[in-house]
Amino acid sequence: MTNEPVVSVRELRVYYGTKRGPVQAVDGVSLDIAAGEVVGLVGESGCGKSTLGRGILGLLPEGASSDGEVIYGGRNIVGMTPKELRRLRGPDLGLIFQEPMTRLNPLMRIEEHFKETLEQHEPSLGDKEIRRRSLETLGRMGIPPTRFSQYPHEFSGGMRQRIMIALAVVLQPKLLIADEPTTSLDVIVEAQILSILADLRRNFGTALLLITHNLGIVAESCDRVAVMYAGKIVEEGPARDVFIDPAHPYTRELLRSTISLETSELHSIPGAPPSLLDPPRGCRFHPRCPSAMWVCATTDPIEKRIDADRRVQCWLHGPEDRIPEGGTAELEREEIAVAEEA
Repeated sequence: MTNEPVVSVRELRVYYGTKRGPVQAVDGVSLDIAAGEVVGLVGESGCGKSTLGRGILGLLPEGASSDGEVIYGGRNIVGMTPKELRRLRGPDLGLIFQEPMTRLNPLMRIEEHFKETLEQHEPSLGDKEIRRRSLETLGRMGIPPTRFSQYPHEFSGGMRQRIMIALAVVLQPKLLIADEPTTSLDVIVEAQILSILADLRRNFGTALLLITHNLGIVAESCDRVAVMYAGKIVEEGPARDVFIDPAHPYTRELLRSTISLETSELHSIPGAPPSLLDPPRGCRFHPRCPSAMWVCATTDPIEKRIDADRRVQCWLHGPEDRIPEGGTAELEREEIAVAEEA
């Protein structure tokens, strides 16, 4: 693993156009991912994790817009033409989708999926080399050659997910974004998928962004973790440090909600993430935060470097010279509502 980032995201914003106005799905996110590094992206549903992953790759639906920078190979992906993006996707940038059955064509055999992928990006390859590359990649995923001519519906969910991973890595991308790759899989298959992803970073130096709700997977598999809430990354740092001493109240509440062998009482975070059509003023977590202060309800938090490897957006960590006078008093729930209306 090197310290040189494969991709550098700077102030990325992604908006979805709706009849009610723009949805600020990703709002000013910055993130670096180095070669051979696994970064976990966590947060509740609706916080913008999948949109961030697709925004990095330029895979946005019609009606969406983005600005900011996603620097890869010295070029900004944001603003590239569709033709330029197609050249990068596959050999440089890969994506593992969350639901493999919705991404594999049910009318195409597995061998046809691989042939289509390789011919698109490496048209000089012959049929013999395409077959060799495909079977070699599938073999690393534990799929035997005897299954190569079968259709997607003839595979289990775990095997379909492995096929999706094989399709994403057959071109050996420099950056791979895995969007909930273990969703709906049992723990045995989940462990096999994580082992495959670990082999990718070890054998090919692949930079991996792992989007997941499972904090246990992050603790086991990731070098760093980025915690996302309401379109923003509120905390980022080495996974071990963040898990041992979370700096942001949201991170702390997420960890408290995780079930372990020591769990004697279930815990949940009151409320729900805010609408990204009209997010609250100040810190977006303050309506749910047990440590909310007046300044949290009125002023956006400033990013604070806890040390060289950790950053957090929370007024609990200052900077104190930017906190208005009287702005540190704790808020009661009814006072939060008054502050929001104001």
